[in-house]
Formats: sequence, structure tokens, C-alpha cells
Amino acid sequence: MKINQTRTFKCTVALGVVLLILCTPISSLSWGAGGHMIVAKIAFDRLNPHAKAEVAKLLAMPITKDGLSPKSKQLLASVTSKSKDFVNAAHWPDDLRPISEFDSFKELHFIDTAFSDDGTALPSLPTPNIVTALQDDVNTLKTSTDDNARAMALRFIIHFLGDIHQPLHCATRVSKANPQGDRGGNLVSIKIKTSSGSLKKTNLHSFWDGGLTSFPPTGANFAPPSLAAVAAAAKTAIAANPDTDAGINLSNPTNFQAWADESLALAKDVAYKGVKNGSTPNQTYRNKGIKVARQRVAWGGYRLAALLNSIWP
Repeated sequence: MKINQTRTFKCTVALGVVLLILCTPISSLSWGAGGHMIVAKIAFDRLNPHAKAEVAKLLAMPITKDGLSPKSKQLLASVTSKSKDFVNAAHWPDDLRPISEFDSFKELHFIDTAFSDDGTALPSLPTPNIVTALQDDVNTLKTSTDDNARAMALRFIIHFLGDIHQPLHCATRVSKANPQGDRGGNLVSIKIKTSSGSLKKTNLHSFWDGGLTSFPPTGANFAPPSLAAVAAAAKTAIAANPDTDAGINLSNPTNFQAWADESLALAKDVAYKGVKNGSTPNQTYRNKGIKVARQRVAWGGYRLAALLNSIWP
């Protein structure tokens, strides 16, 4: 009888753990792999020969980190080996999510600048954040004599240049319901129409991470999209957003706070506009959002290239 009770207890606990996992919301970290790869593709095609040679050397290196468990070392080696080209290196920081020793880096993917529509008091700005992380990584890339540190910094720069151009990575809407903010729309549940016309639940942040479903999606087991699909999407973004726009300001390729401020303004004026918990964004909203998302990945790509070309002229 005691054995059966023990088994029943263990089964109940196991079921509870499974249900907890299934019911726990998963926070998005960044543009999906497709969006990050679009930024990197646009940037790579604009790199000068010196910059291309330097990034190739750093991306070919294996990455090491002190204090990793044997399993984590294996995972790190695996994700790094799959992202030795510039475009695939763009999603490397997100691929680190299963490695607990990199958890401290998760807060560096965004800068939650708070705003409120209902007068709720605003929390202070968390630090470190993506602006401070980019400053540190650029300094490492420029001045460090540790090639492992420089190789890691480069991968984060490629990724974070995409993140800082995602509007919902630079804003959090504070309200009486969410006095600490909605985590860049992660706590805003929405329904979107699928190609079959049915409604699918997601959250506002995830919707934007995928370019409002306009970016190449990930495949089975979160496999990144093909380079051909990414190249086609990059071409579309460039065509609609040429680098002649004065607002891009490529003469100042480390103006990270200004880029975050741009994203904050777009979050308030576009991404959050008219969206409430449980709502279904209409086609007008989606069309405007896609236009903004394509502009942001294009500008991110132009600025990433300008940054790396300034480091390696």
C-alpha cells in the first residue's frame, strides 16, 4: 500500500511539473531567427574587405566560457559550430537559452523603458541593458587582447544590433494591471488570423518578433530559415528602405541610445497602438506593422555594417 501511495505521489508531482511547464508563458528574447538573419545579411553585403576578413577569423573560433558543466560545454560547442558564418551567427545568442550559465545575458537583449497610458507610476530603468551591453561589447572588440572575448563580443554585437531595432525590445507598457510593465508586450495576449482563417493565440511581443508573420519562419525544432529565404526577405526590406534616408545617420554608428529611443517611439505609436489584452489586430494594423518591421531590420543592417566598418576600416 505504501509503495502504491509513493508511486501515486510521484506521478502526481510529475504531472504537476509538466502542467506548470506547459502553463508557464515563454518570454521572447528578440526578433526571431529570420529577423536577425535579415539584419545580418544586409550588413554582411555592405562590409568592406578588411571587416569581412576580421569577422571571418573571429567567427571561425570555438567559444569557451569558465564554469561550464560538461553538458553545457557540449551544447555551447554545438550551437557555435552551427553558426560560423555571419548570417547564422546572428541567432547564436538566442541559441544559448538552454545553457543556464548564460542566463545572466538574457537581460541584455532589451532596454525596458517604461511608459504608461493610465498614469501609473513608472519603475526605474533596469541596468545593465542592451545599450550598456553594446557599449561594453564594442569596447571589447576594439581593445581586448583576448580573442575568445572578442569572438563572443562580435556575436553579441551582430545580435544586439537587431534587438535594439525591435520596437518592443525598447519599451514596456505600465498599467494598474501591470505596474512593473508588460515585458515588452510579452504579457499582452492577442489572437491572430492564420492562413486558414482561424484564430491563433500568441502574445504581442512574439507577433512582432516574427515581423508580424512576414519574416521567414523557423523550421522544425527551431531550425533557422534557409539562407535563400533570408536573402529574399532582405531584398524586400532594402527595396522599401534605401540607405539614402537621412534618418539612418550612418556617420554615427555607435549611437545606441538614439536607436533605442527610435524603437521606443515606434512601440508607443505603432506596436502598442490600439492593442488591448485579448484583442485581434486588424489588417490595417498588420500592414503598418510590417512596414515598420521591414524598416527596422533594414536600418539595423545598415548600421551594423557601418559599425563594423568603422572598427576595421
